Amino acid sequence: MRSPPTPATNAITTATVAAYALVWMSGTVTAADVLGGFIPARVSGYMLPGALPVWITPLSATLLHGGIIHLGFNMLMLIFCGRMVEAAIGSVGMLLLYLAGAYVSAAAQYLAGPYDASPMIGASGAISAVFAGYALLYGKPRGFAGHPRLGLAVNIVWLAAAWIGVQFLMGLAFADLGMAIATAAHVGGFIAGLALIRPLLLWRHRGN
Repeated sequence: MRSPPTPATNAITTATVAAYALVWMSGTVTAADVLGGFIPARVSGYMLPGALPVWITPLSATLLHGGIIHLGFNMLMLIFCGRMVEAAIGSVGMLLLYLAGAYVSAAAQYLAGPYDASPMIGASGAISAVFAGYALLYGKPRGFAGHPRLGLAVNIVWLAAAWIGVQFLMGLAFADLGMAIATAAHVGGFIAGLALIRPLLLWRHRGN
């Protein structure tokens, strides 16, 4: 069976890989992170504004990555989950989900550390929203066959709790290695995906 076309997922992947290649070949990785990364301290006014408006940096941050492994892992997740999610909610829905994940993850990172001057880079927050959509659409629901709404609510709570637990453990593991990950951003993006996937699915089917 031929899989449906997924132009949104393909476009996001292509743009992200192209941006990484361009920054890497230009030798401006550090400057690009400061220029295009999301920095909470700029929102709080404790750091001078950059060349880009701060409101656009949640998007520009998704195009920046901290190395080929970081990029590769994110793109594998995006391609695998994104194609399946886009097949269900359509290309417009996929773009809206990805954009919402980018902004909500940045907002969560800001709330976790409003004076943090470190640039947050990577597409992980936006992809967390896509992964949440994939988990809710294609994961096995947790019982309550006679009460589908209750089953859905329990499944959402379970997925959110499991994701938060995983991110907390990953944060501890990476801290022991002297590395930091945007735990709050990952959690925020995932919760955004859980909240939006069903409305986007219903919206797509109403439009057909």
